[in-house]
Amino acid sequence: MPPAKNAFRCPVCQQQKPVRDAVHGDAVHPPVAELIARSSPSWTREQSLCLPCLNRFRTEYVADALEAQKGELSALEADVLKSLAEHEILSRDTGAQYDAQLTTGERIADKVAEFGGSWRFILIFAAVLVGWIALNSIVFLRPPFDPFPYILLNLVLSCLAAIQAPIIMMSQNRQEARDRLHAEHDYQVNLKAELEIRQLHWKVDQLIQHQWQRLLEIQKIQTDLIEELAHRPPRQPRRDHPGAAPPEQA
Repeated sequence: MPPAKNAFRCPVCQQQKPVRDAVHGDAVHPPVAELIARSSPSWTREQSLCLPCLNRFRTEYVADALEAQKGELSALEADVLKSLAEHEILSRDTGAQYDAQLTTGERIADKVAEFGGSWRFILIFAAVLVGWIALNSIVFLRPPFDPFPYILLNLVLSCLAAIQAPIIMMSQNRQEARDRLHAEHDYQVNLKAELEIRQLHWKVDQLIQHQWQRLLEIQKIQTDLIEELAHRPPRQPRRDHPGAAPPEQA
């Protein structure tokens, strides 16, 4: 069956691919081209290959480079390489992702910690203390339910502090986990951006090199044309032209 008009056969994967996915070998970064040549010896820089195969070898090259620099790849770097190969968007809403994993108890602890660190709690707590002390200090209230030095109030405050402190610590620990998730996400995005920028530098360098080669070829052709025109003898005017002067007679 003849190949389709808008398709070509990739020499690496040996499959029919759309022409829009074709990438010429001159646009491939030399280290990536060496990796492709080692895997597919029949491929040369003069041939084109499909974009999925090129992305696969780019991912292998980046993975080898990261392993050479840092040793074993982490799960975060593996996710970055996967998104780089599949052209996926890595940015996401980490806040919504973290909130979706919270349990009911953790949500209650966050609400308690949020309320305990607000001016509303401070004002309510101050009003309760003033009211408690006032009720137990009025002269006509006999006998007071918590006389001076307010032992029952001290017990209530101690119990409140003992319960509130671990709840606030639970919320702070989750906040640290949230910050760690944000930091990991920022690292992934920055790493992918760095790799994408590096690939863009490779492509720009290849385009500049390819453009210089084209310009040199055009300049050489122009030089050959100029030399050919310089060595060509001048054309003689035609005598049979109506406006030409008659030849002189001897």
